[in-house]
Amino acid sequence: MKTFGTLTLIAAGAALALTSGMALAQRDPAYQAARTAGQVGEQPDGYLGIVGAATPALRGLVNNINIQRKAKYTSSAAAGATVEQMAFTSGCNLILQTAPGEKYLSPNGEWKTRTNAPPERDPRCV
Repeated sequence: MKTFGTLTLIAAGAALALTSGMALAQRDPAYQAARTAGQVGEQPDGYLGIVGAATPALRGLVNNINIQRKAKYTSSAAAGATVEQMAFTSGCNLILQTAPGEKYLSPNGEWKTRTNAPPERDPRCV
């Protein structure tokens, strides 16, 4: 039986390949504007979150992106990790890829704005 650590390493490799392509594909003008304005941010669970008040349009944008992400996590999970492990590992990488000024959810559940320093990530991130 594989341990969580071994599966996390499997998921890490697959998720790293996923996140760069996903992040680039999701940078449409509405997504980029919401990200730049601090209305959305990356979460440790691998999904996009709404920071503050949600409009129907913003909620629709985030739901659409999260559906696409879950589909990618699900298809990649066949490589030996669970959907949750793929999502978590992708969340670690997506938070790491945030640019200064963008939002992310810290391990303590607080929305942070990325500075030039590395973001605060879950200690299980590899």
